[in-house]
Amino acid sequence: MASSESALSITPYEHPFRWAMLAGVWLIYFSFGLLAASMAPLVATISADLAISNTVMGSILGAWPLVYIVVAIPCGAFVDRAGLKWALFLAAVLMAASGVLRAVAPDALMMFLAVGIFGIGGPLISIGAPKAIAQWFRGRERGMAMGIYITGPSLGSVLSLSLTNSVLMPVVDNDWRAALMVYAVIVFVAGIAWFSLASNPINKSVEAATKNTGSMGDQIAVFGALLRIPSVLIVLAMSIGIFFFFHGFGNWLPEVLRHGGMAPVEAGLWASVPVAVGIVGSLVVPRFATPPRRFGILLVLFASVGVGAVLLFSTQMPSIVGSLVLQGLGRGSLMAITLLVLMETRGVDAGHMGAAGGLFFSAAEIGGVLGPLSIGIVADLTGGFDGALWMMVVVSVALVLLLFVHRRAEHRAAALADDAIS
Repeated sequence: MASSESALSITPYEHPFRWAMLAGVWLIYFSFGLLAASMAPLVATISADLAISNTVMGSILGAWPLVYIVVAIPCGAFVDRAGLKWALFLAAVLMAASGVLRAVAPDALMMFLAVGIFGIGGPLISIGAPKAIAQWFRGRERGMAMGIYITGPSLGSVLSLSLTNSVLMPVVDNDWRAALMVYAVIVFVAGIAWFSLASNPINKSVEAATKNTGSMGDQIAVFGALLRIPSVLIVLAMSIGIFFFFHGFGNWLPEVLRHGGMAPVEAGLWASVPVAVGIVGSLVVPRFATPPRRFGILLVLFASVGVGAVLLFSTQMPSIVGSLVLQGLGRGSLMAITLLVLMETRGVDAGHMGAAGGLFFSAAEIGGVLGPLSIGIVADLTGGFDGALWMMVVVSVALVLLLFVHRRAEHRAAALADDAIS
C-alpha cells in the first residue's frame, strides 16, 4: 500500500505510467484509423454490389463526419465529466458496432446509418486523446507525445489501404462484408485492452484530479468563454479546411488513382503512401513545432498539400509520387500542430481540453463532411477528378490566408496582455 501511495503522489508529468497511457491511447486511435479507412479501398466493390452512384457513396463516406459535427461538443463535455477510461472504451464499442452494421447493411440507406454510428464513437477518441496528452505530458514531451499518438490512426489507415485488397479480401474469398467484420472485431479487442490498462489506480488518481464536476450551466459557460477567444475561432476555421482536404483525399484517393489508370490493388497500395509518410512526419515535425517556429512550419505544410494536389494532374509516376509524399507531410503533422496551438492558447487548460477538443472536432468535421461529398458531386458532374483537384488547391490557399490572420490575432492578444500587465 505504501508503494502505491508513493506512486500516486508523483505528478503525472513525471510518472513512468504516462508512457503506458500513451500506448493505450495509441492503440485505440490505431483502431479508429483502421476502421475509418476500411471502406476507401472497397468503394468500387461496395458501389457495384449496392448499386449506388459516386454522389451517394460520397454522402455515405461523409455520414460519420456529419454525425460527428452534432455530437462532438456534448462528447467533449462527456469526456471532461466521465474521464478517459469510460469515454475511450465507449468509443471503441460504438466504432465496433459501426463496423458490424456496415458488414450486414443491405442497401445504401442502412450503410449510411451504419457509417453514421462511427460518428458517435469517433469524437470520443479524437477529443479524449489530446486530453490524455494534456493530463500526462508537458513541455517538449507534449509535442513528442502528440506526434506519437497521431501515428496510430495513420498506421491503421496504411494497413487498411494497403492490405484490404491485396491480403484481406483474398483471405475472406473477396467478401467485402467479411472484411469489414474482421476490422470490427479488431476495434472491439482494442477497446478491451484499453479498459484493462486504464483501470490502473494511477490513472484513476489522475482522472479524479482533472474531472470537470461542474454543472451543465458551468459547462456551457466554458464553451462560451472559449468561443470568445479570437485565436480559438481562427484555429476552428483552419480545422475545417484541414479536414476538408484530408477527409476528401483520404476517402477518394484510391479512386482518383484508379481513374488515372491504376488497377484497384495498385491504387490501394499507392494511396497508402501519404499515410506512411505521415507517420514519419508526425514523429518528427510536431517536436520542432515550438511557438516561435509554428507559423513557418504551418506555412510550408499548407503550401505542400496545395502543390501536392497540382501534381496529381499528371499521370507520370514521378509527379504522382511527389504528390503523395507532399500530401503525407501535411496529413501527419497538421492536426497535431493545430491541436498544440489550441492546447496552448491562453484560456485553455487541461481541465477544459475536452470542451476545447469538442469545439475543434465539431468544426473540423464540417470539412470532413464536405470534402468527400464535394469530390463525389464534382466527379459525377464532370466525369472525372480534375475539378476536385482544383477545389483542393483553392482550399490550401485559403488555409495559408487563415494562417496570416491567426498570426495577426496572436500579436494583438499578446499586446493586450502586455497592456493589462503594465
